[in-house]
Amino acid sequence: MSERVITPRSRGFLFLDSHPAGCARLVEEMWQAAPAPERAPDGGAPVALVVGSSAGYGLAATIAGLARAGIRGIGVCFEKAPTERRTATAGWYRTAATAELARRHGHEMVFLNGDAFSDGMKDQVADLLRERFGRLDHLVYSVAAPRRTDPDTGAVYASVLKPIGEAYRTKTLVFDGAGTPEVKEVETPPAEGDDIAQTIAVMGGADWERWVDHLADRGLLADGFTTAALSYIGSPLTDGIYRQGTIGAAKSHLEATARTLNERLDKLVGGRAVTSVNGAAVTQSSTAIPGIALYVGLLRGALGEAMVPPIAQLADLWDQLTGARPFEVDEDGRVRLDAWELNSAVQAAVTERWETATTETITRLADLDWFHSEVQRLYGFAVPGIDYTAPTATQVPWPEATA
Repeated sequence: MSERVITPRSRGFLFLDSHPAGCARLVEEMWQAAPAPERAPDGGAPVALVVGSSAGYGLAATIAGLARAGIRGIGVCFEKAPTERRTATAGWYRTAATAELARRHGHEMVFLNGDAFSDGMKDQVADLLRERFGRLDHLVYSVAAPRRTDPDTGAVYASVLKPIGEAYRTKTLVFDGAGTPEVKEVETPPAEGDDIAQTIAVMGGADWERWVDHLADRGLLADGFTTAALSYIGSPLTDGIYRQGTIGAAKSHLEATARTLNERLDKLVGGRAVTSVNGAAVTQSSTAIPGIALYVGLLRGALGEAMVPPIAQLADLWDQLTGARPFEVDEDGRVRLDAWELNSAVQAAVTERWETATTETITRLADLDWFHSEVQRLYGFAVPGIDYTAPTATQVPWPEATA
């Protein structure tokens, strides 16, 4: 088994390698942070599917589902294996660690690696449900991808991060090669041509609906089946590039899909479909959005430990999905896990910091040590208890689908 010392090398917020031991320890930390179940689930362990199970809120949904809701079932993700020259992606190592923790705690969880957008993966999941788990109780959909191939037409769609109507200028946070922070302004050109339609095709509700239809057509949805697609609204400070931009158009489509699915599932199996609006967090996808890094750093500076981590948010969602407590939705039928972030007093404090944020003031306005650490932790670095000077095994196998 190949072992070597792995040091963090990055281009901006993108790291070139991941640390297997750090990723494993991070997963264990998340598991330990998940609230313990208040009671055993009625009727045994619920069968669940998490699409996008290896990173961000999808990873939190998987771990919270196992540790809090006692689920068994399937996680789907798309990760790269280690090679002789490069480590695996962080999600590969996180998945291996999650599978091991699930096994250790007596949870039957199978992880499939492949294109979640493909009908081939949907068939594989359907076959596995029929052969091993039975009908599905819950589906959590958490996919952030740059492109999608339409299974019907073969057309390839690409998502873009652009404002709609006019160029968008915003403050953003960058770090130079030495890790020194700089606040600068960037301008993003507006969407053009079919940018909006392409982004909706990738990030909207089409694939979520296809998953539900695929499993429903095979009679694999249990009575009372519930499904949630994970979403984000965010602050007015980032509206121009996010909620009012191309990604926001995709999120609106996702919410419209939830309403359509909700009506159909209610008639079909007495089920329910919702979007779940999560609060801000440092994720591999969010750091690519102009202004988001600065906003999250300032939010942490204003809130400190009062920021609600993804694992706690998703534990809350699982309580609602499983019926441990009733659904709490807004006027648009969305589960809101972001009230702590969008509280008017919190937003006022962050806005004040945003307006005065410069390269000279940023270190006292934002929690940059926390933010920089969170970015590194996405790849298994800056995790307490890991000796980063010691060689570590990089050839970690994908978890076997054994009982």
